[in-house]
Amino acid sequence: MKKFRLVLSDAAVADILEQADWYAARSGEILGKRWEMAVATAILRVVNRPDAGPLCAFEASELSDVRRAAVPRFPKHLVFYRFDDREIFILRVIHGARDLERLL
Repeated sequence: MKKFRLVLSDAAVADILEQADWYAARSGEILGKRWEMAVATAILRVVNRPDAGPLCAFEASELSDVRRAAVPRFPKHLVFYRFDDREIFILRVIHGARDLERLL
């Protein structure tokens, strides 16, 4: 299996932590931790098979290589990433109903 360097943008880290805090504040620490584990699972799946995530259909040409992966048990949340021969770069981890192209 090919090894990739995994990089999370500052925005992706903030997305994960803010959503964990939101879940914890509304439904308790257990749900916040469940969120963090689900995101970790999604990212591990990306690391193991980066080409498995479908390409996104954004209008902006600079986003033509952006892919997405669902967060398990939180199906409306998506991990947006791009990869090359050496690196997987996690752009954002956000709810799919938001203005995605603007946020990326």
